[in-house]
Amino acid sequence: MPDEEGHPAVEEIELGKVLSALADPLRRRVVRELAGAPDGTARTCSSFALPLSKATVTHHFRTLREAGLIRQVDRGNSRMADLRRADIDARFPGLLAILTAEAEAH
Repeated sequence: MPDEEGHPAVEEIELGKVLSALADPLRRRVVRELAGAPDGTARTCSSFALPLSKATVTHHFRTLREAGLIRQVDRGNSRMADLRRADIDARFPGLLAILTAEAEAH
């Protein structure tokens, strides 16, 4: 059962939801940027400079959170997002490496 913020437990992270979340190129970009940062790096949604309205950015981050790819924590008037690297690696070994390789290929 997801927690009160909508983060699924590790064993609840489903491949279909993860792949659906990653189908969008902007969401893949967010995950790739977090994957390329040092472990534990947390960023605000606005720091990704996505060319979208605030409501659409919120939707994209909710999709990533509900898929189990990121964890979001409220910090006053903003939310910080960090990659659930250990959880993703435990459920889908090699997935983050594939995403990182995709960025390097372009």
